[in-house]
This record gives sequence, structure tokens and C-alpha cells, in this order.
Amino acid sequence: MREAMEDLFYKARVDVVFAGHVHAYERFTRIYNKKADPCGPVYITIGDGGNRQGVAHKFVDPATLSVYRELSFGHGRLRVVSETHAHWSRIRLLPTRGLLILSESIIIKRTMQKDNSAPTTPTSARARHRRRSNEFPADTSKTNGHPLGENDHNKYRSMWIRSCSSLWMLGLSLLVIYMGHLYILAMVIIIQVFMARELFNLLRKAHEDKCLPGFRLLNWHFYFTAMLFVYGRILSHRLVNTVTLDKIFYRLVSKLIKYQMVICYFSYIAGFMWFILTLKKKMYKYQFGQFAWTHMILIVVFTQSAFTVANIFEGIFWFLLPASLIAVNDVAAYFFGFFFGKTPLIKISPKKTWEGFIGASVATTISAFVLANIYGSFQWLTCPRKDLSTGWLHCDPGPLFKPEYYPLLPWLPWTEIAILPVQWHALLLGLFASIIAPFGGFFASGFKRAFKIKDFGDSIPGHGGLTDRMDCQMVMAVFAYIYHQSFVVPQDYTVETILSEILSSLTLEEQQILHTKLGLDSVTVFGGLLHDPSIVDTVNFHS
Repeated sequence: MREAMEDLFYKARVDVVFAGHVHAYERFTRIYNKKADPCGPVYITIGDGGNRQGVAHKFVDPATLSVYRELSFGHGRLRVVSETHAHWSRIRLLPTRGLLILSESIIIKRTMQKDNSAPTTPTSARARHRRRSNEFPADTSKTNGHPLGENDHNKYRSMWIRSCSSLWMLGLSLLVIYMGHLYILAMVIIIQVFMARELFNLLRKAHEDKCLPGFRLLNWHFYFTAMLFVYGRILSHRLVNTVTLDKIFYRLVSKLIKYQMVICYFSYIAGFMWFILTLKKKMYKYQFGQFAWTHMILIVVFTQSAFTVANIFEGIFWFLLPASLIAVNDVAAYFFGFFFGKTPLIKISPKKTWEGFIGASVATTISAFVLANIYGSFQWLTCPRKDLSTGWLHCDPGPLFKPEYYPLLPWLPWTEIAILPVQWHALLLGLFASIIAPFGGFFASGFKRAFKIKDFGDSIPGHGGLTDRMDCQMVMAVFAYIYHQSFVVPQDYTVETILSEILSSLTLEEQQILHTKLGLDSVTVFGGLLHDPSIVDTVNFHS
């Protein structure tokens, strides 16, 4: 259409050409004869609907003449303000939530110049009748001396949607944390499934998938094989401790744990053979690209998830505090940048500002010190979980969670202040969450720019997809586990540590053999030192 009508548009001094298209939205600079031309019209492909093929998943041509492009459905509104100004806004549809989000808002400006001479060529006529047109954001332009406030209105509306989404996510997270370790584990698994789904769809092509029936299922086969391998190794000993009172289940679980690696290996080999057998001519490049992409997703998702789950069972405190610090840093950076942001921080993420970064760093560090004191006062959060039960936990909190008292200056109304030793560790976690962890978000921003997408998904209104929320959490979870194991967990072995290792590593029969060789009384050993009556009952049950 453009090539057939282009000369007519150019001679008629057309400013904007709209084209309806069902797969994507794209706005070009002023173009004539496939080149940027200040006298050519602006071409806008609206992306105004949907069909059974769905939204496009990739732009084929590079964005050489494109000013803004987005893989989404939506509609637009053109408002003629005056003879020289028109306001264009494009609204993106979030189909899963039924929400409308502003994609972009611009002013298209044309300055007319009086000219009585007759045009000779399209270019000269264009130059005499109109100067160069400009497009710029609506919030920085003015018409008849009055600012156009629609973009500000949408800005605050977006903030309201983002705030409401954050509140319901916070409420749901608090409920899950109150319910206990297993429910937190279930929440982590659900988040990972959504993350994998968003990342799988990133390089998905509808046409190629139609030619490869069952190919999507192969991705999920590899995903659940990796899940069985990672979680099986992390939770195996806790699962044994849970079912020891039932002899049949104990033997079944012991066999599954013993052969868990073999099961995972042959499951992976089955998927590998499945992939080879489904290779199709003229589709090799796409299939091998998807194979490599799937394995990269498994590395990204399950590397951090293994550390996250380990943190949960070391004590909810070591999962909740790092996650809270990332959330505080995100919220603080958003609000400081929203109200005070002026200086760009990094080119790869243009909305980030130095004001937001510095303000968030201070707020996160202070929050780390305060939150560690609050979380550290609850045994439910500080006690480690040695099995997969859901009962209430009671334990010796240890020296990290016992307050130490520091004297204050004599002229203050308080004589001393109580500080938990873990609060000093929390300061270091807060510094990492505010200075280093945001680079996970910068990496995600660069990744999205490479694929020319705004968000990984639209599952959370105002935030994008779950992957958009987990980018910094992945970096933080790994650091929290390494820090806990390196600087918090005591490196020297105690009697309790050795006995706990025996209970988690040896089968019940092996424990009984060890007990016989040592010639010790089981009640004295397991009950007196570990103070756990359930262990005593377990030993007596199997004796």
C-alpha cells in the first residue's frame, strides 16, 4: 500500500498514514522512497485487533526507520488540536487482565508557511509549503500556551495500577509465608512455571510451531525433568525424615531417592531422543535454536531456585529478608525516580535515574537493619525446617537472634538499645540488594531491548510479567545463600551437627547399625542431645 500510494501522499502533503494490522504496533519516522525524509508522512501501523494466529512474536526487519515498535494488540486515538498540532496516543490491551495501558503519546506538529508560487517538483513544493515536522513526547509540548496534561494523567494512572498490584502481591505473599515452608516452596514452584512459560514464548513462532506438533510439550518435558533432579536432591533427606514413621512409605521413598539420579538421567535421554526424532527438514535452525534456548532457561530458572529453596529450609528468615530488601529497593527506586528523578543512570534502562538509585540505596540499607530486628523476633521465621511437615516450629534461636545491649549517650531518654547480631549481617545484605542486585534488572532490560519487547509478559498489571519482578531476586537469592553458608553457619562441628548429619544422611537401618557399634542408648543419644521426642519414637518404632 505504501509503495502504491506514496507519491500521491507526498504530493498532497499528507502528515500521517495509518494502517490497520492485527499482529503488532509500529510507528516510523517520516519516510519517502524507503528513506528518512522530513517532508514525508509518518506511517503508523496500529495493531488494532486479534485473530486466531495471535500477536506477532518477532519483528523481521531491523528498526532502522522505526521510532517505536511493540508486539501487542491495542487501539489508537487521534485528536486534532489545531491547524498545526495533532495529538496521537496508542493504548495497549492486556488481554489476560482486560486492562488498557498507554503505550505512547506524541504530538505531531506541522508549521505552515505562506507561499504563492506554484510547485514544480514534489520535494520543492513540500519544502515551500511546510518546514520540517517534529514528533516529541506530549508531556514536554504545549498548545496555545497551555501544557497538555493527558500524559501526566496516564502517568499517575499507571502508578495507581502498579501500587494496587504491589499491595495484593504483598498480601498474598504474607499469607503464604504465614502458612509455612511447604506453601512457600509451592509458591516458588508456581512462579518458576510462569517464568518458564514467559521465556519459552519469547522466541516462539506460531507458524513454525504449527508445523511441529508436540514441540512445545518437549520443552516442558525438559523443564519437569530438571525440576525432579534439582528438588529431588534438595528435599530428599527432609522427605525421609517426614515418612520415617511409616515403614512402607519409608522404603518406597528410600528407593526413589537412591535411584533418583538414574530416573532423571533416562528421562532427559528420552527427551533428547524425542528431539532428534522430531527434526524436520527446513526447520533445523529453528528447532536447534529452541533446544539451546530451553536449556538456557533451565539454567537461569533452576540455578537460582535451588538456592532459594535452600534458603527457605535454613529458616524463612533467610528467604524473606533478601526478598523483602529487593522489593523495598524496587519500590523506593520507583518513587524516588518518579518524584525526584532527573539524571539518567544507565543508557540500557532509560527510566532509571541517579536520584532513584541513591534514594533506594539509603532506604534499603535502613530497612534491612529494621526488618532484621522484626523478623528475628519470630521463631517461626528463624527456626530451620528439617522435614516436610507443616507443624509449628520451636527451637533455640541461637546467638544471632539473641539481643545484645549497647549503652547510649547519657543525655538521651534511653540508657541502652537492644540490637540482634543478625542486624549487622542484614546491613551487608541491604548494601548488596541496593548496589549489586539492580544489575540483574539492568541485564533484563538489555535482554528485552535485544528482543525489542517492553515486558516479558503481562501477568501482573503495571509490572509486566513475573520474570520482570524476579530479575533482581535471582541475583539476591544466590548471594544470600552463599553469604549464609560462608559467614553465618558455624564452620566447626558440634555433637548436634554430627547427629543431625547422621539422621539426614543415613538410612534407619544404617543408624541402628551405628548405634549398635557405638553401644549407646538411643534414648540418651537422640532424645537427650537433640531434644526431639519424635526422633526417639522413630527409633523405638523401628527397633
